[in-house]
Amino acid sequence: MTVLIIDDEKNIRESLSKLLEMDGFSAEAADHPVLAQEMLEAKTYACILLDLRMPDIDGLEMLDWIKQRGIQTPVMMMSAHGDIQDAVSALHKGAMDYLVKPFDIDELLIRMKRIIEAHQTSLRLRAGIIAAESSGTPTLQLRNPGMLELQRIINKAAPTESTVLITGESGTGKEITARKLHDLSTRKKGCFIPVNIAGISEQLLESELFGYEKGAFTGAEKQTPGIFEAAEGGTVFLDEIGEMSINLQAKLLRVLQERKIRRVGGVHEVAVDVRILAATNRDLETMVSREQFREDLFYRLNVLRISIPPLRERREEIPELIGNIIAKICRKLGRPHPDLSDEALAALKAYDYPGNIRELENLLERALILCEGNSIGLADFPGIASASRKHSSTKQYRNGHPPGDGEMNSIFDGSMKDIERRALSAVLAKHMGNRSRSAEQLGISRKTLISKIKEYGLD
Repeated sequence: MTVLIIDDEKNIRESLSKLLEMDGFSAEAADHPVLAQEMLEAKTYACILLDLRMPDIDGLEMLDWIKQRGIQTPVMMMSAHGDIQDAVSALHKGAMDYLVKPFDIDELLIRMKRIIEAHQTSLRLRAGIIAAESSGTPTLQLRNPGMLELQRIINKAAPTESTVLITGESGTGKEITARKLHDLSTRKKGCFIPVNIAGISEQLLESELFGYEKGAFTGAEKQTPGIFEAAEGGTVFLDEIGEMSINLQAKLLRVLQERKIRRVGGVHEVAVDVRILAATNRDLETMVSREQFREDLFYRLNVLRISIPPLRERREEIPELIGNIIAKICRKLGRPHPDLSDEALAALKAYDYPGNIRELENLLERALILCEGNSIGLADFPGIASASRKHSSTKQYRNGHPPGDGEMNSIFDGSMKDIERRALSAVLAKHMGNRSRSAEQLGISRKTLISKIKEYGLD
């Protein structure tokens, strides 16, 4: 994160710059408001430290200019004069805090970090993209050799500034991996903003990512920074990158190449300091060959690749994962930890999980809510129980023992809802979670498919 210091006193600029850099910030300084205006036109900052008394243009006039330009960077005023009226005027004009010189550097850092965090939270709430805290998400388990290799790659990739492409089926934990990369990086003090590209229309996505100028479109009543500016000094995670339009792919390529963005309706470029992580459950190489994805963007994104194996390929981790998920759900529901029968555990381990970890979470939460008493049995997982019986009957047939009438019936045992759920799971797995292609194969609308996915806990 970069902080802009605007002060005509050289010793203040130099000492503040040094102290901020010691605390992990980048610092840039301007000795005159006109120079500061040029810097603010060219770049987005995490915070502005603005002196009140300066020649030609004082701090309050500079604050007016900042607000008139629609610059939303939080401002902390500094003054050697403890005039309460000046403080009130600065706060009324939009400053977020006011410090009197000489001030304690620890107090400055605490208050500056507080207003930066409040500002970033406000921007993220505006965009509607705050995700659950990572502490509420199951961690990646590390018993499987593939997962141990995954952790090794994460540890190597995290401290770098390289772009990372995370691949894997829907629900395997791609966002968890992205959060780990952020938390282990030098950007961990900055914000982590996940963006679900598939869930936002092209027009809205462009304005959310790049921001927009006043009057750029109907309803654009003021200049508004986008996600790339809001994440200054942090990380932007672009989930389902394969769903991005060719038009936006070209704009994203420029961000990766030049580290600059141009707001919708704008003419000036703005420098941004963000790391970009991307994820997909689609085959981008095939999309490139079909001209559905830009080849140059693919190579920019694919500097480092992390492939997450599906849950069915790491069954040895399922018992520990179940324990972690149940503990999390019990805390949420405010109920004691239940017993899980051996039969239920065996069925959960044998199941293939087309929806991976996300599906496992949904199955366990539903069972915890609906189970009687403080124990969970196989009957609390009707879809899993049916799949388990089907697997058993199919295995007997493959071993040379054709099933009898009763066994044959067990393959199709269960309600129509169970059968429909299994069909949905199979089609989603076939198309690696792609909802548009799954809906097309099933002969239903995408909206109906999404409704069914939610109904059966496959999201």
